[in-house]
Amino acid sequence: MKILALDTSSEGCSAALFVDDHVIEKFEIAPRGHTRLLMPMARGVLAEQGLKPSDLDALAFARGPGSFTGVRIATGVVQGLAWGLDLPVVPVSSLETVALGAIEALTVGEGEGIAVAFDARMSELYWGCFRNRSGLPELLGEERVCSPSRVFLETDIVRWCGAGQGWGFRADMPAAVTDQIHAVDESLTPRASWVARLAAVKFSNGLCVSAEQAQPVYIRDEVTWKKLPGRS
Repeated sequence: MKILALDTSSEGCSAALFVDDHVIEKFEIAPRGHTRLLMPMARGVLAEQGLKPSDLDALAFARGPGSFTGVRIATGVVQGLAWGLDLPVVPVSSLETVALGAIEALTVGEGEGIAVAFDARMSELYWGCFRNRSGLPELLGEERVCSPSRVFLETDIVRWCGAGQGWGFRADMPAAVTDQIHAVDESLTPRASWVARLAAVKFSNGLCVSAEQAQPVYIRDEVTWKKLPGRS
C-alpha cells in the first residue's frame, strides 16, 4: 500500500508517504509558506522512495477543521492530483490526527480519553473528544466549534488528557472538564505522518472518496468551499 498524505491545516506544512507500514515525512512550521512548500515536500518524499505519482494507491489529506486558507490549499492540491491520476482520496480529520499523536506523546492507555482543542479564533475552539481504541483514536460524539466555556467531555471516561494549542485557553474551560485532565500537550499540531497512518487504516476499510468528493470540513456553517472548475 502506497499513500501520499498532505497537511496544511495549521501553521505546520507537511507531506508524508506511507509505504507498506513505513512512513517518511517532511515537516516545517511555516504559517505563510504552505503554497511554496507543499508540492516540493510531496515530490521529495516520493523521490526518497524512488516512486512516481502513478505508483500510488491513494491520496490523503487533513480535511480540517483548522486554518481556512490552509485547509483549502491541501484540498485543492489533493483534488488536482486525484483527478489527474485517477486516484481515490482518504479525508482525515485534523483533530483526529492530533489525537493519534497524543496517544503516543502522552502515553494514553487503552480506553482512556483525549480531548483535542484548536484555536478557532473569534474566542472559540474547535473541539473533539476521542477514546484510545487499540492504539487508534475513536471519535466520541461530534466535532464542534464553541467557546472555551462550553466545551465538555463525552461519556463517563475517568482518565483524560488534553492535546492541541487550544488548551492555551484552559483557564476559560469549565472545572468539570479541566479537573479530569491529567496531562496536556499544547505543542501537538496536525502532521502528515499521522494523516498517512490513519488513512492507511481507513483505506483498508474502504473509507475513500473520489476527487470531487474530497471536501474540506470547516465546522463553521457560514464558510463554503468552491470546487475545482468543471466539478458539479
